[in-house]
Amino acid sequence: MATLTEDQHAGGFLTWEVLRDYTRDTVTVASGAGKLAPGTVLGRITSGGKYTALTPGASNGSQNAAGILWGAVDATDTEAHAVVLVRGPAIVNRHEIGWPEGATEAQITTATTALAALGILLR
Repeated sequence: MATLTEDQHAGGFLTWEVLRDYTRDTVTVASGAGKLAPGTVLGRITSGGKYTALTPGASNGSQNAAGILWGAVDATDTEAHAVVLVRGPAIVNRHEIGWPEGATEAQITTATTALAALGILLR
C-alpha cells in the first residue's frame, strides 16, 4: 500500500484568531528568502520593511520575530507577496511552527516572547 504525504496547509498552524481581516496583512517577502512553508516564523528587515525567515544572528531587523507566514511562498529569485499573521489576538499550534534550522532554545524563547508581544500566542 502506498504512503501518502501531505505538505503543510496554508494556515494549518492557526488554532484561533479574533478576526482574519485584523490579524493578517499582505506583505512583501524579500528576494533571496527562498522557499518558505506555511508556519515559518518571519522577521522584518528594518531597511525597506520586507519580510524574510527569522534569522537570530542577524542585525538587520530579521532577528526579531514579526509574524508567521500563512501560506507557502517562493522568494528565491524575486520578491513575493504573502499573507502573514502579524498581530493578535491569535493562538497558534506551537508544533506547527517553523523555526530556523539550528535555532537554540534561548532564541526560540526570545522569538516566542516577541510574538506574544504582538498578541500571537503559541500553545
